[in-house]
Amino acid sequence: MAVLSRQDTGRLLARTVPVPDPGDLLAQLPQPDVVAWVHRGAGLAGWGEATRVTLPAGDDRFTAGEKWLRSVFDGLDVDDRVRAPGSGPVAFGTFTFDASSEGSALIIPRTVLGRDGHGRAWLTTVTEPGAAIPGWPPADGPAPAVPLVAPTEVRWHDGSLPAPQWEHAVAEAVTAIKAGALRKVVLAQDQFATAAEPIDARVLLQRLAARYPECYTFACDGMIGATPELLIRQAGRQVSALVLAGTAPRGGDAAEDEALGAGLLASAKDTEEHAYAVASMRDALGPLCDALDVEARPALLKLPNLHHLGTWVRGTLAPSSAPRSALGLAAAVHPTAAVCGTPTGAAFELIRELEHMDRERYAGPVGWVDAEGNGEWGIALRCAQLSGRTARLFAGCGIVAGSDPAAELAEAQVKFRPMRGALES
Repeated sequence: MAVLSRQDTGRLLARTVPVPDPGDLLAQLPQPDVVAWVHRGAGLAGWGEATRVTLPAGDDRFTAGEKWLRSVFDGLDVDDRVRAPGSGPVAFGTFTFDASSEGSALIIPRTVLGRDGHGRAWLTTVTEPGAAIPGWPPADGPAPAVPLVAPTEVRWHDGSLPAPQWEHAVAEAVTAIKAGALRKVVLAQDQFATAAEPIDARVLLQRLAARYPECYTFACDGMIGATPELLIRQAGRQVSALVLAGTAPRGGDAAEDEALGAGLLASAKDTEEHAYAVASMRDALGPLCDALDVEARPALLKLPNLHHLGTWVRGTLAPSSAPRSALGLAAAVHPTAAVCGTPTGAAFELIRELEHMDRERYAGPVGWVDAEGNGEWGIALRCAQLSGRTARLFAGCGIVAGSDPAAELAEAQVKFRPMRGALES
């Protein structure tokens, strides 16, 4: 059963008004317990909880979440004076990768600041009937009510599989692929960090957004990260997704960097891995769309630490298609071959056999949806789950027949760097 954080005391009022451009959204967050979705300075950042739900494990966790959201949104009095994607009441969510895992959650914040990157900004508040509605900027200034404290004395611990055992798991996956059981599987590993004091998510968010502006910096229920992969975006009937698979390091100088990028584009192993991910997105979205445009060839997405192969997929939803919300679409396309494998069922079984851990929310959908069904959901990558003084970090690699265990381990270590760096300095 869904668990609400408060008892119903009457219809809440969700009010959205235009406000002066707040600038850096993440710098406005007044407390460590936050939700956020920011890309190139635009997005949403919120705090406080009007209500929330924790969803039980099961294949119907997305459906249950949509049903709960609809009942909550329908029960609100809404005064939206902006009428843009992300205005009005908004729910942030983080869902488990595996249906058998507990912990999927949806949160409707008390306060959300939105910014579209073109100078338009808004404030949404969800309040009890008769309560005072706060303005923006606050009368006492935008400084956080709870001062930011950077992590100190960070100590690192192995996760479920130390490096040599994880390399062995990769070798076993390659053997299974060559035997014909499947064509691709994504294997992940985890690491743990412990700090001297509870970890302030705002510090990590600000560091990640500043260092990886091309990524989608997110936070929801302690799950925090900067993902390069947009699982699905919906604005009205228009949908889009950025499919990533295939990775190479950045070079030490311009010539080396160009050579590494060209090598990735020409790599048979990486282009095969990428093609499986694109095909899985096409197969999932195609039946829901009147038109679907898939870029013919992948392009390079250049991040500060990595090159990725990326393909944009864009479409127009059929009027009669269901689901019709960004959350429903996230459920329809999850899991893609970019984070699971091909075919999905066989890859899932091998992941459960070889990883020796519960991924929890890693590689699951994370993002937001508004009352009109608009929203953006990413795949929870380059991320960590925060719990007091502890952070559990995750990284994974796509394994195909041509994969080398040592090279995959090196790639995973590079993928840990964004979160490790955010925790350390």
